[in-house]
Amino acid sequence: MPRMWHDEQLSLEPIRDQTIAVIGYGIQGAAQASNMRDSGLKVIVGLRKGGRSWEVAAKAGHRVMEVSEAAKAADVWRWIVPPESVDVIMLAPKAPGQRVRELYLQNFGTPALVAVHRDASGGAWNRILGIAKATGCARAGIIETTFKEEVETDWFGEQADLCGGVDRLVRTAFETLVEAGYQPEIAYFECLHELKLIVDLIQKYGIAGMYRRVSETARYGGLTRGGKVISAEVKKSMRRTLDDIQKGNFAKEWVEAYQREGQRAFEKYLGELDKHQIEQVGRKLRSMMWPREAVS
Repeated sequence: MPRMWHDEQLSLEPIRDQTIAVIGYGIQGAAQASNMRDSGLKVIVGLRKGGRSWEVAAKAGHRVMEVSEAAKAADVWRWIVPPESVDVIMLAPKAPGQRVRELYLQNFGTPALVAVHRDASGGAWNRILGIAKATGCARAGIIETTFKEEVETDWFGEQADLCGGVDRLVRTAFETLVEAGYQPEIAYFECLHELKLIVDLIQKYGIAGMYRRVSETARYGGLTRGGKVISAEVKKSMRRTLDDIQKGNFAKEWVEAYQREGQRAFEKYLGELDKHQIEQVGRKLRSMMWPREAVS
């Protein structure tokens, strides 16, 4: 059983007088930097002068510096390769950055994983547990892991299930209904829209709890047909995906693609997705159900 901590067990005192540099102001960087600042820690944001994020971070009230200056001024760095003489610690919230910020402002938090890879100072655990408290994650609970375990399981979940897997499952189910002659709008509701309702039930009550809260027809159909759709062959494909991650193949491919193409590494795939019928139908239906600013 891994070690676990909750908010009331932790203190900010070990890191209250230290300066934390958040290098980069992306989705997670913005949320974690803001949460730590609002918890009373000294936070600076390291960015490239003139970059798009500089003004955004400054308008949010952060002290912004160039990356090299931020590294020199800080006691704790986020998201850079540190020298041998410093601690190597990790906080991994289990939610997108926007949700990390939202829950913090609601006086709650997102569960997170923490790890210490190198304890050069002798106080690395105090540092990472203080950061977990300051970001609000300890309010929900934090669990000990390792860098290796977190990276490999996180990437696998994104590829096999949370992003890649669910995307392809939804699109394939939609295509199956439309190709069989059903209206695309009906297929959209049945294969995509209602997915959130099921995921909410699973998150709150577990998989068995979800089945006990849907109709008897849905319960019997899901329990008897799900294994035929997601078969043993699919599990073999998932195993190959995990192997690619564990052997470093995915990391090498991703780094090379980003170095070669930058943001364009995504555009080919997103361009194809934008043209998919489920997205065309979805844009029309979402505009009926949600305010424009919520779906733009």
